[in-house]
Amino acid sequence: MRESIHANPSRWESIHHVVVVGLGITGLSVVNYLKRLPNALDIKVIDTRQCPPGQESLPSDVELHSGGWQTQWLERADLVVVNPGIALATAEIQQVIAKGTPVVGDIELFAWHVSKPVIAITGSNGKSTVTDLTGVAANAAGVKTAVGGNIGVPALDLLKQEADLYVLELSSFQLETTSSLHLVAAAFLNLSEDHMDRYSGMAAYRAAKLRIFDHAIKGVVNADDKQTYPDHNACDLVTFSLKQEADYHLRQSQGRDWIVFQDSPILATDELALVGQHNVANVMVVLALLNQAGIELQGALPAIKAYQGLTHRCQVVADKRGVKWVNDSKATNVASTLAALSGLSLTGRLYLLVGGVGKGADFSELASPLSKLNVQLCCFGVDGEALMPLHPSAKRFDRMSDVIEWVAPQLSEGDMVMLSPACASFDQFNNFMARGDAFRELALTYA
Repeated sequence: MRESIHANPSRWESIHHVVVVGLGITGLSVVNYLKRLPNALDIKVIDTRQCPPGQESLPSDVELHSGGWQTQWLERADLVVVNPGIALATAEIQQVIAKGTPVVGDIELFAWHVSKPVIAITGSNGKSTVTDLTGVAANAAGVKTAVGGNIGVPALDLLKQEADLYVLELSSFQLETTSSLHLVAAAFLNLSEDHMDRYSGMAAYRAAKLRIFDHAIKGVVNADDKQTYPDHNACDLVTFSLKQEADYHLRQSQGRDWIVFQDSPILATDELALVGQHNVANVMVVLALLNQAGIELQGALPAIKAYQGLTHRCQVVADKRGVKWVNDSKATNVASTLAALSGLSLTGRLYLLVGGVGKGADFSELASPLSKLNVQLCCFGVDGEALMPLHPSAKRFDRMSDVIEWVAPQLSEGDMVMLSPACASFDQFNNFMARGDAFRELALTYA
């Protein structure tokens, strides 16, 4: 049954002036949510960009200040809602925090409102696949489930849907501004270097991720990556592993690998449409989350077996004349590109497109796997130069389209063209989806 917009009204009794910092998809969803509340709120929006996306959809009675900060609005605010892209360390936000004004994100507003069970997933890599598959499987099992957060639909927009369960992908940025989200189950998949332009180091990045367990009943953690374990007993833990005994692990029987829960086999890995060991681990997490949410697996297993994954994640977008074009635009960090390269088998040459915004990452880990491949490394974007030392074949380009124009005439049967950038996209694209769509169009044009 659709939730009432009046849930938890006491949260809003002393709030009259709200400033939303950062527009775009998330900021607009916050504004629209605030407009739906019965309270007569004074809502203003600040965006330091000169022409912020979404401004054309802003309600006429919501004032926008763009191209810089408006400190008078911040000083008057009873509540500041920041976009995940705005670091809490920003001087203007620090002044608000020092004043004692609450600073939250859209997930915290969602937490204030929601009254149905919520599952949440975080991690450096794989969280989008786990989030989407959990939603697909839960719906297949007959539980009306809404999926969103850092993937697809903003969390506050999910509240307009009829749902009995919510499944959220949460980034470290979103978790920084979330303090009261109660979860029936939370998963921390893995931890690898990312967003070092935002954090003082890995400890700070990990600490932001670990906030997911603060109000969780059950926590799903990676036995092969102890950094995913909370530092204190925040909740009961369920473990998964590809390499050792855990609550969910692999066991071989009659020449087949089985995903096993404790001593009970659940499904054979060769029944999965998904490929790659990392996706076997992702399925383990989905099974654990469904179990903790009390969802029967019988109705979910066929959907799990048939699931083929998300777009922009090692997705073959063209396969012509023996040449495969693979869109892995979601690989916005080194660990994601490492996962794409692991176990890669091809008879020809790999033309690997890397580059974009490096976010302060150390790319050196890519050198070893690249040295074992017949590869032509194609570096583009603002931080493309930083990737040039990784392989002797490296060639520098300005834009992704320049790479494809150069590569296309050289291709022969058995080759693969893969976009797995190890970088964010926002130097040349609005997001990784736009980058992946552009690659797909180029692939269909030149294949």
